[in-house]
Amino acid sequence: MTGVPDAALAADSYLKLTGRPLLPEDKTATWLYDAPFGLLVHDASADPLFVYANRTAQQMFGYRWDEFVGLPSRLSAGAQDREERRVFMESVLRDGYADDYRGTRIRKDGHQFQLLEATVWNVLADDATVIGQAAAIWRWGDS
Repeated sequence: MTGVPDAALAADSYLKLTGRPLLPEDKTATWLYDAPFGLLVHDASADPLFVYANRTAQQMFGYRWDEFVGLPSRLSAGAQDREERRVFMESVLRDGYADDYRGTRIRKDGHQFQLLEATVWNVLADDATVIGQAAAIWRWGDS
């Protein structure tokens, strides 16, 4: 199966690539929407678009669901940080995932904040095709 990545595929891919569960053992993928960490997923289009943003990520970035979904993921970083982000995301595409990512991001209102600890990984279809990328933001703070 190929298609649009979602939270369940992101969680499955996280387990496959890192060997660690994203979900507590007694939870389903619906729990991720209210998880205490930010979770973002974008597709694999030429200019990737967000297809999922949990409630924590929405609050972190200042977007509602309907504003977040469909937004080019490159816009999560300020213009001055986009090239660094692009190079990093290409390294994830090559390597499968990266732990302990740190970077500057920008809210809808233009204020910057810091990702202090994040894991970024490829979202895989059943046939192991990369259909997107996801990020779990464990810690964040003001710039």
